[in-house]
Amino acid sequence: MSAAFTTTRTSRRQFLTLLGISAAAVSCGTATATGARGGQITSLKYQGNVGAVSLPELAADLGFLGDVTLDWVGNTISGPQDIQSAATGQTHFGGAFNGAIVKLAASKAQIKAVTSYYGSDKDTYLGYYVLEDSPIRSPRDLIGKKVGMNTLGAHAQALLDIYLERNGVSKADAAKVESLVVPPVNTEQALRQKQIEVGVLSGVLRDKALATGGIRPLAVSTDRCDSAVGEFS
Repeated sequence: MSAAFTTTRTSRRQFLTLLGISAAAVSCGTATATGARGGQITSLKYQGNVGAVSLPELAADLGFLGDVTLDWVGNTISGPQDIQSAATGQTHFGGAFNGAIVKLAASKAQIKAVTSYYGSDKDTYLGYYVLEDSPIRSPRDLIGKKVGMNTLGAHAQALLDIYLERNGVSKADAAKVESLVVPPVNTEQALRQKQIEVGVLSGVLRDKALATGGIRPLAVSTDRCDSAVGEFS
């Protein structure tokens, strides 16, 4: 992921090209560029994320976008919503996990995936966290419990379904696990106040919560299928 922001001329040109392709691929609705020169878009509408810096924002701040500017139109906590906004022309580009992109493409939406922007490794991953003294220690302990995540029908819920299925939880019992939408910036607080039993955390919000202490992982998206903690890969 960090390779997209090297200081070489080639990397900068490639990144600008990808943003340009993205704009051309998804802006078939009502979005219009606030600036253009010779037919080339110079201002890209996009949605941000509260409490997080996106890769295009970082590129802009580091000066890698040249005369291309970003036009922030609001925030979102949902990948599916983000790419839907791009597909309908409200923004020029958006990002979501592959499953959401496949679903939207299957519905004949005029979108095109042009580059990856996140995944699962030692630094970039989703974690399912519980309080340190929580009785939840296995997949079956989740039955009847509330799991807070950024949006439904996307990455966090897909991983939860996989976790339950691979650990032998029946579909009937899995349906009793309640997935709730909780804005990422509020997930840690909701977990500590026991409004939810499990919170999905990632990025700086996860790192901050872990640094504060009092929570532990039930599973993370980088776990091996046969590990004692998770069952995702």
